[in-house]
Amino acid sequence: MKEKTKAVLFIICSGFCFSWMNAFVRLSGDLPSVEKSFFRNLVALVVAAVMLWRSGEGLHLKRENIPFFLQRSFWGTVGILCNFYAVDHLLLSNASMLNKMSPFFVLIFSFLILKEKLTPVQVGVVLVAFGGSLFIIKPTFANLQLGPSLIGLLGGVSAGLAYTFVRVLGLKGEKGTVIVLFFSAFSCLFVLPWVVTHFVPMTLKQTLTLLAAGLAATGGQFSITAAYTHAPAREVSVFDYSQIIFSALIGYAVFGDLPDRWSFLGYVLIIGAAIGIFLYNNRPGAEGGHKTEPAGKAA
Repeated sequence: MKEKTKAVLFIICSGFCFSWMNAFVRLSGDLPSVEKSFFRNLVALVVAAVMLWRSGEGLHLKRENIPFFLQRSFWGTVGILCNFYAVDHLLLSNASMLNKMSPFFVLIFSFLILKEKLTPVQVGVVLVAFGGSLFIIKPTFANLQLGPSLIGLLGGVSAGLAYTFVRVLGLKGEKGTVIVLFFSAFSCLFVLPWVVTHFVPMTLKQTLTLLAAGLAATGGQFSITAAYTHAPAREVSVFDYSQIIFSALIGYAVFGDLPDRWSFLGYVLIIGAAIGIFLYNNRPGAEGGHKTEPAGKAA
């Protein structure tokens, strides 16, 4: 129980860090999402490189795993770009909730790519969660936030696909620090040409704010990795949705954000679906619970 308590505290800490990451991204002002993502990943790259160097293990990639590294990194980059765009154009809690659709898409992509079993209960949970996302998106042409909402959902889809390839790499024995380092380097290089040709000068305040976003993101990444070294994901993963509570509180305190009743209903459905899959995975006689989430969170 002591180890599980540590895991819960770590995962709540990660939710707090990721909430502040999104807040700092918005506080950095009217800068392109691509530029924001570059500085966010640059900080993670430096931290991961230092950790790998201090471990003395070195960077060793198996050639046969490089295509999976590239897939994880490409879709992870798309996910970050979409999430940052949504953060800049939606309520902080709405953007965070749409990004938190990723665990449900992990179920789908693990079935399609890894051929892992998908039970009728899990299918039902995915449908409930998707229904909840529609209450947040409000897909009508009269909704001026429809575009950013769909981009936010695309971020959740992309993150789910990226996490699936993280699982592939985990099954092939690749270490979490190496996955973080490769992803961060890929993401920085991927957006670098755009940043160089479309660079928007930043004030000192904006630079410090983006560095704070990068530090918060790095803290979130390593906190969630630590969480799953103390307990299986199926036992504590539902606490990852604490980020929505933090985002709602920070959004209201800092930006005056207040979700409408339809968004609240969407939150209830999505968090309810998460609790449902949590209880299903931990039911007596379950075969170790669903195994896609630990890899999804490892990096």
